[in-house]
Amino acid sequence: MALKPNSADGRTRSWVQIFIVFGLCCFFYILGAWQRSGFGKGDSIALEITKHGADCNIIPSLNFETHHAGEVGNVGESEKIKSFQPCPPRYVDYTPCQDQKRAMTFPRDNMIYRERHCPREEEKLHCLVPAPKGYVTPFPWPKSRDYVPYANAPYKALTVEKAIQNWIQYEGNVFRFPGGGTQFPQGADKYIDQLAAVIPITNGTVRTALDTGCGVASWGAYLWSRNVLTMSFAPRDSHEAQVQFALERGVPAVIGVLGTIKMPYPSRAFDMAHCSRCLIPWGANDGMYLKEVDRVLRPGGYWVLSGPPINWRNNYKAWQRPKEELEEEQQKIEDVAKLLCWEKKHEKGEMAIWQKRVNDESCRGREDDSQAKFCKAEEANDVWYKKMDVCVTPYTDVSSSSEVAGGELKPFPERLFAVPPRIASGSVPGVSVETYEEDNNIWKKHVNAYKKINRLIDSGRYRNILDMNAGLGGFAAALNSPKLWVMNVMPTIAEKDTLGVIYERGLIGIYHDWCEAFSTYPRTYDIIHAHGLFSLYKDKCNLEDILLEMDRILRPEGAVIFRDEVDVLIKVKKITAGMRWDTKMVDHEDGPLVPEKVLVAVKQYWTVGGNTTSAQ
Repeated sequence: MALKPNSADGRTRSWVQIFIVFGLCCFFYILGAWQRSGFGKGDSIALEITKHGADCNIIPSLNFETHHAGEVGNVGESEKIKSFQPCPPRYVDYTPCQDQKRAMTFPRDNMIYRERHCPREEEKLHCLVPAPKGYVTPFPWPKSRDYVPYANAPYKALTVEKAIQNWIQYEGNVFRFPGGGTQFPQGADKYIDQLAAVIPITNGTVRTALDTGCGVASWGAYLWSRNVLTMSFAPRDSHEAQVQFALERGVPAVIGVLGTIKMPYPSRAFDMAHCSRCLIPWGANDGMYLKEVDRVLRPGGYWVLSGPPINWRNNYKAWQRPKEELEEEQQKIEDVAKLLCWEKKHEKGEMAIWQKRVNDESCRGREDDSQAKFCKAEEANDVWYKKMDVCVTPYTDVSSSSEVAGGELKPFPERLFAVPPRIASGSVPGVSVETYEEDNNIWKKHVNAYKKINRLIDSGRYRNILDMNAGLGGFAAALNSPKLWVMNVMPTIAEKDTLGVIYERGLIGIYHDWCEAFSTYPRTYDIIHAHGLFSLYKDKCNLEDILLEMDRILRPEGAVIFRDEVDVLIKVKKITAGMRWDTKMVDHEDGPLVPEKVLVAVKQYWTVGGNTTSAQ
């Protein structure tokens, strides 16, 4: 016989619950006001997420604990939480796979020592990389393009080394970036205007660009206003903190070098590639580096070379190099460009521009060239730790001389949601046009839900965003905004390689294996998104190592969004409990019965020798 419920007890519990919720709302409101008052360290605006997580107006269906308090609250309560300690202060700018001390043990030939060399398992750090004392949240874009807080990257070497080239200036407690460069002393904008006189930069035809040896990435920073998204890279500390400065400015960049390993990008990815006095020996090794640029350059794309040896006749004295050496260097470049069937469109001053042909129909003669060794077509996207070869990447077949090999792209922004040619042609197994369109609709719904959980998304608070398992790029496409950019990562163990699709949408990304550290400095990203990542890497490597790497590259008070199966997220939540993160689990947008859940986290503010600021 069922017992009759005690209505008085029920009313009492209801009033207690209302009182608790009311108290929490008041507490977080007062805390938010305190943080905004300026008494807290750093820009504590990100802690608003946690406040909104307890907001009286939050949508009930997104409150995971309301429906699953038993599941979350009781799991692992008897187990002791592992607490991760801060790393020593010397690791404040630690880049595990580009560690300077380790790098010097490798050969210097072809820049091998500057390539990725990751620590062995027993060498990995199991601590939290600290922020430098005085660290603050970067200025919002577009102010961040021109100013970086000195405390975030306190290195003045470039202000001396590049003083006459207008790269960077130190002014009080900030660095200022005037937009200059070695090859554009009048500023990046005027330099880009020169390019735009030859290359269709303004009409959406050129959307993705690659900047090799980028310096502080002013070229990419100023291309942003032209709606061109640039992937910039440079070696770790060829000049001190150059890539770190780029990222602090809010410009997409990674640590990288053209050495012996293929670039971690798919074939036919970029509309434009650029080298401004980047010191890469383009004619060396039988033109191997130019052939690698050709691999990642889209048919019809442009390559820009600015600086030596271009126009050597007029510049050899200023460059203090023998004119015979420069002449030979330029001739090698011209010979390789001819072999690749690039058409020279422009040469003036110290700038030359070539255009890659749209297909192989006009290059039939090179098949008889004894130097035209062709790569295997199926290896064009097989790049992770694969050696560069001196072969030429073949075009895909076409049916007419006017057809663009691989398919013609629509101008941006139309290209963002248009069906990418790789999907339309059926070259991505298991992904149809219908699958692609359904994926877009799903991610629009997911991103709308994220914006309800974290109302600061697309407010200007977050600039650098990382998607650790990007799929078809639906998250980045749904999030597309002039205020932010997304680095789309294609895990090397993913079932389907869709990074080429992502580039065809006018987005950027990179191949990476998350069992290793990412090629970036600490405190690089404002938001990290991990959809299905921990299910993907289950039994592949230690989840703790992945989470510690996420902590390394996440800014203080940055946010993380995990989307995965509930049992996986419970394990993640347990590990993060010892990482100075505040977390909250919420339901899938379609309700509590869907096994996929969302775990939201905020990294607490703390620095070398400082205390933690938390909303909990």
